[in-house]
Amino acid sequence: MATRKTKLEFVANGVSLLEMEWASGLTPELRRIVVQDTMIRRIPAGALVCRKGEPVTSWMGVLSGLVRISAPTPNGGFVSFTGVPEGGWFGEGSLLKDEPRRYEAVALKASVIAFVPRRTFTLLLDTSVTFNRYLLTQLNERLGQFIGMIERDRSLPPESRLASELAALFNPRLYPGNHDSLAISQEELANLVGLSRQRANRALKRLTEAGLVHVDYRGIRILDLEKLRNYRPE
Repeated sequence: MATRKTKLEFVANGVSLLEMEWASGLTPELRRIVVQDTMIRRIPAGALVCRKGEPVTSWMGVLSGLVRISAPTPNGGFVSFTGVPEGGWFGEGSLLKDEPRRYEAVALKASVIAFVPRRTFTLLLDTSVTFNRYLLTQLNERLGQFIGMIERDRSLPPESRLASELAALFNPRLYPGNHDSLAISQEELANLVGLSRQRANRALKRLTEAGLVHVDYRGIRILDLEKLRNYRPE
């Protein structure tokens, strides 16, 4: 379902579409174009936000919910790259390269997604210094995130992988809407980081015992983000 009339009513932790960092320096005319062109869609849990191999037509933002960026495998599974919580945007690299999409995005819970079309994204890129600076920061943070992911996958045990993935969801540059808690089930978390539910639960218990997170029926609250980023089991 898509709507134009009520798009600014959708918020990410109280921040409307045009209050997000990348939009803060836009001229009134560019802001008007963004509002006019952006489509808002409700994506049910488990549904695709975008599919691997399809043409890239939009820059996407998570206004509410949680999205997993991953690639399907031949055996029916997936390789998980990262999660995008409320306030996060993705797809800028695919737009800049102008190639078929190399990953899929799946809503892990019911989500509200903003789709900024290619023509609008290109207009912002061509005319707004503020937008370009935002994109440079976004791409640099994303590069660091993926370098860290390679290190985790090659050398770290499940507890450290889970700790690093959780900490990455609270990167203030990539996901400014996330502060110290995330409404996510343990099953959704396991799905996000590519672990079995049993292994994810054991790892989460270790992080809880270490005083780094608090888990309850509402989700996960981060108690010490810096230690979580650098967690290594003894």
